[in-house]
Amino acid sequence: MDIDHATVVAFSKSWGLFYLIALSIGVLIYTFRPSNKKRFDRAKKTILDKEDRP
Repeated sequence: MDIDHATVVAFSKSWGLFYLIALSIGVLIYTFRPSNKKRFDRAKKTILDKEDRP
């Protein structure tokens, strides 16, 4: 089997697309998991905390 540039480009484009889709799905699952709600709410409120002033 002879591997040329066009074959490598086609392979990297298709698997790169699947990789990015899988990564996006993983981020969405992490974001919308119910167990992370408390962590995200705490982060949302600590940004606006009055004690953290220069």
